[in-house]
Amino acid sequence: MKGTLESRSGGKAPRAGLAGAVLRDWQLYSLLLIPVAYYLIFKYGPMIGNLIAFRKYVPGGSWLGEKWVGFKYFEMFINDQNFWRIFWNTIKISVATLVFGFPMPIIFALLLNEIRHTGFKRAVQTISYMPHFLSMVIIAGIILDFLSPSGGLLNQAILKLTGHSISFMQDPAYFIWIYVISEIWQGMGWGAIIYLAALTGINMELYEAAEIDGANRWKQTLHVTLPGIAPTVVTLLILNIGSILGVGFEKILLIYNPSIYETADVLSTYLYRMGLQMNNFSYATAIGLFESLIGLVLVISANAFSKKFAETSLW
Repeated sequence: MKGTLESRSGGKAPRAGLAGAVLRDWQLYSLLLIPVAYYLIFKYGPMIGNLIAFRKYVPGGSWLGEKWVGFKYFEMFINDQNFWRIFWNTIKISVATLVFGFPMPIIFALLLNEIRHTGFKRAVQTISYMPHFLSMVIIAGIILDFLSPSGGLLNQAILKLTGHSISFMQDPAYFIWIYVISEIWQGMGWGAIIYLAALTGINMELYEAAEIDGANRWKQTLHVTLPGIAPTVVTLLILNIGSILGVGFEKILLIYNPSIYETADVLSTYLYRMGLQMNNFSYATAIGLFESLIGLVLVISANAFSKKFAETSLW
């Protein structure tokens, strides 16, 4: 055996472990250099900046802050009533988006899967994908024009039916639903791609067996299709729960205004104002770190719950 190993490796035994694998297949491992460098520079490197959540940052001074202040900025937002109003706004919008927005791509994918006319199916898919590729500025413009009290399409219809228009973007009560509906419209088609891919992986023999047993299309969906895509659904649900506080910053910033801050102002827009407009970087960093920690706890909790009860998890 020793002689065989020596003959294959030119007189030396093959290297073992990770170092040996890297030396043996260095060409393949070299492809990781750019992705690893990207994450180190733009993802992990900036995490050092979280130190200013515990240090007083002064513009023009040290980028890691001037002096240690401990949990001062955490105490500030915990005792700030405006923060808690904004925090609950974020929770309400995120939960509404998750409850109403998450199932829509699944339902849409199931409906598309039932279409047998290839041309019509492709046309529907293409049309449903388009909003995802539009610039957020264009999306915001469409929303504002559609809901305009003077010339908006929706208000024109309301005006003909009731004789008066509604100022949707000046009434805080409407904002959550405006955001959720626009998110569904923008992301439903694109989100369905993952579920359509998962549907193609289901063994067709299962449908044939279910049909022989007398199952109609609805029962086949319940007992074959949904269990088949359940791992994909659970994985995406865990990821969505983890980012529940990450409500879309760009869209809200572009469509909200001071008259609807009561329900429209969320953590991301509050951080923008505190950090970039008011130059209170340490306070904004403390809130951002708090948000990230909650997201981490939610991901771990959702993963543990899924692993225990659904037998599917991310790790």
